[in-house]
Amino acid sequence: QVQLVESGGGLVQAGGSLRLSCVASGSISSINAMGWYRQSPGKQRELVATITSGRTTNYADSVKGRFTISRDNAKNTVYLQMNSLKPEDTAVYYCNFHVNLWARPGRDYWGQGTQVTVSS
Repeated sequence: QVQLVESGGGLVQAGGSLRLSCVASGSISSINAMGWYRQSPGKQRELVATITSGRTTNYADSVKGRFTISRDNAKNTVYLQMNSLKPEDTAVYYCNFHVNLWARPGRDYWGQGTQVTVSS
């Protein structure tokens, strides 16, 4: 019923920038928290950044000062601006929304993932 579609991943040199976006479609009442996660080979999926409905943000220590999460509620979209990218940022990035549905409990939805590769 709800689908999240990501875009903006790709290959970039160390020190470069990328901007990821994730838009939700479907029967959505509202969206509470939005977040970005990432997973690299041999590692567990980890939280990168979150943003609440009140636009309070939290970041993993490894990305503080380099990444910025933002949201556009009218477009049901979350963004992740990634600056000063490092090779260790290479991963598949996933967006996650906690979505409130009409006449039923809300739940988490995940995007399909987008590959970010940072070359040295």
